[in-house]
Amino acid sequence: MLGSGQGVGQSHTFAFISPVNPSYLTMHLDDKILNTLREYAQKIQHPVQIKIYGGEHPKREKLLQFLQQVSSISDLIHVVHGKTDVAVREGLTFELMADEAKSGVLFSGIPGGHEFNSFILALLQVGGSPVKLDEGLQRQIKAIDEPLMFESIISLDCHVCPEVVQAFNQMAILNPNITHEMIDGALHQSLTEERKVQGVPTVFINKKPFASGAVTVTDILEKLGDVKRRVVEPAEDASGESTTYDVAIIGGGPAAVASAIYTARKGLNVVMVAEKIGGQLNDTQAIENFISSLATTGPKLTGDLRSHLGSYPIKVREELRVAKIDGAADQPGYSIGLSTGESIQATTVVLATGARWRELNVPGEKEYIGRGVAYCPHCDGPFFKGKDVTVVGGGNSGVEAALDLAGIAKSVTILEFADTCKADQILLDKVAAASNIRVLTGIATQEILASDGHVSGMRLQRLASNDVFEHATDGVFVQIGLVPNSQFVADFVEKNPFGEILVNDRCQTSREGIFAAGDVTNVPYKQIIVAMGEGAKAGLAAFEYLLKLPSPSNEQKQL
Repeated sequence: MLGSGQGVGQSHTFAFISPVNPSYLTMHLDDKILNTLREYAQKIQHPVQIKIYGGEHPKREKLLQFLQQVSSISDLIHVVHGKTDVAVREGLTFELMADEAKSGVLFSGIPGGHEFNSFILALLQVGGSPVKLDEGLQRQIKAIDEPLMFESIISLDCHVCPEVVQAFNQMAILNPNITHEMIDGALHQSLTEERKVQGVPTVFINKKPFASGAVTVTDILEKLGDVKRRVVEPAEDASGESTTYDVAIIGGGPAAVASAIYTARKGLNVVMVAEKIGGQLNDTQAIENFISSLATTGPKLTGDLRSHLGSYPIKVREELRVAKIDGAADQPGYSIGLSTGESIQATTVVLATGARWRELNVPGEKEYIGRGVAYCPHCDGPFFKGKDVTVVGGGNSGVEAALDLAGIAKSVTILEFADTCKADQILLDKVAAASNIRVLTGIATQEILASDGHVSGMRLQRLASNDVFEHATDGVFVQIGLVPNSQFVADFVEKNPFGEILVNDRCQTSREGIFAAGDVTNVPYKQIIVAMGEGAKAGLAAFEYLLKLPSPSNEQKQL
C-alpha cells in the first residue's frame, strides 16, 4: 500500500516506453527497449511461462517472434506451447503462467502500441513483483468467491484501454476465481462484429456486456454488485491507523496535486484520496496552453505531476472513491468515508475532484454507449472510418473532436444548441475549410435511434420552429462540456445550481475547515493552469487556517 514517506508508488506505465509500433508487420523491440526491459526484469522472483495455444492466424509467426524477443530479457521467462484447453482466438491466444500455475491473465493478439505497458506490467506481476493496488481494494478483490471471466476488446491505438486492461489483470492475479483476456479487436473483427462492438474498451463478463469506456477497480467492484446480484462486502478498517491528518486532499488532478504539494511543503501531515492521479489529464491529448511548455500531452503532464507528488511524504490512497464526509459545522475535524468501507480523519479537507463529461440524458444515450455513442474521438474514432458521424456540441471540445474525426469519417455533422458555435475562431476557420464538416445550430437532441443493436440516427428539434426531424448517422460523439464531481458532498457544503461548490477568494467553502479548488468549484475558466493556481491557494488557505487553531502543536509550525 502507498504510505506516508513512500510517495505515490509505481505508475501503471513505464517511463522508457513510447508505445511500441502497433504495426504487426514492423513490430520489433530494439536494443534500447530490450536493455531497459532487462532492468525491469530483475524484479521477477520466480519462473514465468508465456504459454501460447494452438490455432492459425496470418500474424501468428509475428506473435511468436515478439514473445521470443520478450523472453530473452530474463532466464526466468520461457515461451512454451500449450494444448488447446482454453478458448483460443484464431491462434493468437497466450497466457501468463506463474511457475506453471495459471495466473488468469490472457492476451489474444500482439500487445504492442499502448498495450505493451499492460503486457510488461502483467509479466512482472505474475513473476512476483507486487501488485501496487490499495490494500483496501485488494481485500475486496480477494473476497470474491465465484468464477468471473472478463474479456476486454481493445484497440492498440486507444490511450484509455491500458488502464482498463491493467485493472482487470491485477484482479486476476490477486484472485484465482477471476480470469481476464485482452482481445485486440483489429485482429478479431468477426468477434467485434458478432458482439456489435463500436467503441473501446468494451468489457464482457461471462460473455455478456459489462462495461464500456474507462473504468477503475472501484467502478468494477461497484458494478459487480449490480450485474452479479451480489455485494462485495466493504473491508473492515484494518489499516490500524489512529492518525488524524492535518489535511485530506480529495481528488488527483492538477488542483489536488498542487494543493497536496503546497501543504506538504509546509510540513503538514497530508493524505490524498484519488480515483486517478491526473484526473481529466489522462483523457487529454495535445496541450499547447500550459505556460512554459510549448506543447505537451495529458499523459506526459500526469507523469510529471506524479513524480513531483512522489518527492514529498504525502500518503496517497489511489483508485479509491470518497463516499461521504461527516463532521460538525462549528468545529474542525472531519471523518472521510471511503469506498472500501474504511474511514480516515482529518482536521481540514480540500475538495478538488474536478469534473466529468456532461451527458445528453436523452433516450438511447446510455443504452448504446460503445455501440455508436461515444465520448472520446481519439479512442473510438477509428471504428467509424468511412462512415457518417455526428458531434453534439459546438464549443472547443466539440469542434476539436469534429476536426479530428474529419480525417477518418466520410462526413461529420456538428450540432449546436445555441445560435452560434462558441469555439475559438481559429478552430471555426478550420471547420469552414474542411470539405466534409457541416454545422447545424439551434438544434436540440431528443433521442438517439438504433437499428440492429447499434446507432442509426437521431431525433432532433429545430428550436426556432419546433420542427422535429430525423438525422441519419452511424455514430454520436457527445462533447457538451463538463459537470462537476460534487455529488458525494450532497448538501454538506453550498453549491450553485450547476453543482459547482461555492468558494470565496481563499477557496473556503460554506463549512469551517473545508476548502475547494479547480473545476469542481464556481471559479471561472476551467483550465489546467487555473486549477493549479487555485489548488495552491487552497493549500495555503488550509495551512493558514490550521495556524489559527488553538493547538499547542501550532507553535511548532512555521511559515
